[in-house]
Amino acid sequence: MIFSLFRKDPRRAAIATLYQRIATASRAPGLYESLGIPDTLEGRFESVSLHTILVLRALRHLPPPADDVAKDLTDAFFQDLDASLREMGTGDTVVPKRMKTLAAAFYGRAHAYDGPLDAVDEPTLAVALGRNAIGTDQPAHALARYVLAADRDLRRSDLAALLAQGHVFPEPESFGR
Repeated sequence: MIFSLFRKDPRRAAIATLYQRIATASRAPGLYESLGIPDTLEGRFESVSLHTILVLRALRHLPPPADDVAKDLTDAFFQDLDASLREMGTGDTVVPKRMKTLAAAFYGRAHAYDGPLDAVDEPTLAVALGRNAIGTDQPAHALARYVLAADRDLRRSDLAALLAQGHVFPEPESFGR
């Protein structure tokens, strides 16, 4: 029984790899240099949230066990946020409150992006992204085009491909300001 604790869980490894690919994509310099996401702690949160939301949207439209993968991916995202807060020196008594705030922000953004993404409505998505990801009242049209392209490409993926090699997000620089 105790030895089962030391075995590698292939599903856990696949989720970790998928989340690592999302995190890597969210750090692409072009997102900050070309598409205007601020290169700050808040901007990094916005970017990793946005990329996670896009993958979760794709998983929502795939057959089982994609729903389990989505749950595990969401858990990995929030575990990473928790670890990041603790690494930055946030006290144990403050972490739950901050996590609650971050979770509300994450789910609020997912809700705000869903409608425009479903309708392929660039102007409305640009306003939501400008407000949330960029932190301005100006629409983020270049970022909206990037997000629409990523969403379209992700919807063409199947679960095996997502877990095997992950998704290759578009090059942010090609969407420029």
